[in-house]
Amino acid sequence: MVLAGLLALSARPAAQGQVSQPYVGVTYIDRWIEAPRRVHLHIAQIDLAAPGLRFKLSPPAGDREVVRQSTLAFLQQEGAQLAINGHFFLPFPSTDRTAWVIGLAASEGRVYSAFESPEQRYALVTDAPAINIDRENNASIVHRDASQPGGRHVREPVVLWNVLAGSSQIVTGGMVSVPDYRDASHADALLEPGGPGTYSNDKAWADVATARTAIGLSRDRRTLTLFTADVRGGSEGLRLGEVAELLIGSYGVWDALNLDGGGSTSMAMADPATGEATLVNTSSDNPSGREVATSLAVFARRAPR
Repeated sequence: MVLAGLLALSARPAAQGQVSQPYVGVTYIDRWIEAPRRVHLHIAQIDLAAPGLRFKLSPPAGDREVVRQSTLAFLQQEGAQLAINGHFFLPFPSTDRTAWVIGLAASEGRVYSAFESPEQRYALVTDAPAINIDRENNASIVHRDASQPGGRHVREPVVLWNVLAGSSQIVTGGMVSVPDYRDASHADALLEPGGPGTYSNDKAWADVATARTAIGLSRDRRTLTLFTADVRGGSEGLRLGEVAELLIGSYGVWDALNLDGGGSTSMAMADPATGEATLVNTSSDNPSGREVATSLAVFARRAPR
């Protein structure tokens, strides 16, 4: 039944919603969908060949790896035009101002967090793939080089510049790749059963309908898609498989990562006319968005009028 629902979702024509080009190379989509439930989406699709385009991940700081900051505050601090939240982090829940980033992270060439086997292996896979956006805006999925010590090396022949990791790769080669749990029928699965929800293949962490953040690439790696789904303001959230199907069926995504979601889900944007920055999605944490470990900022030129 779940598979049938996902196939039906991917077969529906994509409703465009409100589509704008606020910045050169940036297409912003504000869209409601009615199935599999009523959900408010915010999507930015970025032409990586656009002139004047630049990215920056939250840099290392503080007595751990980063100082927590809302995505909106990071965008305002950096004078960026668009931003989304990024990595999962620890400690959480916590009021601590600093945090450890989970997974590979780099900001403008400074690699400050390594691939790892996380505590939350019921939700986050060991050595989760990451996305690297190099200095020339070439983007690709990267994987740990286990032959090198320290967990900060990748198999691909790229220079790590701005690097963002999530829980897992949920789209691989144009196919849904949400990970399973290890059991008698899934000996090589990437997740471990258990955790606070006693998660398993019968009751998966990924099957909770909640706020979601994802990042994906087109097959030619020329288009970067930033995706959020809300679970407040009349929006009912998505399961990970549903996110993957939407990315493939509606937005031409070939490879995608699931980023931190729930109360962390945030997309902020500066108004191209006034420069005023706002959180464009509805946070399930607070009106200004949760203070998260990392955010990815996008710098782009104002589109000609």
